[in-house]
Amino acid sequence: MLSLPPSVRLFISTQGTDMRYGFDRLAMLAQTVLGQDPFSGHLFVFFNKRKDRCKILFGDRSGFSLWYKRLEQGIFRLPGHSADTHRLKMSIAELSLVLEGIDLAGARRRKRYAHVIHYGDS
Repeated sequence: MLSLPPSVRLFISTQGTDMRYGFDRLAMLAQTVLGQDPFSGHLFVFFNKRKDRCKILFGDRSGFSLWYKRLEQGIFRLPGHSADTHRLKMSIAELSLVLEGIDLAGARRRKRYAHVIHYGDS
């Protein structure tokens, strides 16, 4: 399970990405395809066409880190995206499940408590 602070967001590209791409090309894709600053401290997730490989780029002010996963069998199943979408929203918990091989298509999210702060009536 990935353990990251809540301020870290995921930006997922659903287009097939060449897994030979390194830091610089993936950073360029983060800017052009996902429309984000690659040095923002967020995670940028890329899959190949067959969806059996995944690269996650992380950039901060000191440089880039790259995480790479290749499946020996099966594919990653990305929930709720169509062929014409190039970006996908997903929580870190959902990405962790996808990377573990869990298909989220039939999964349901249970209702959870959400703390609401009430300020004075004025």
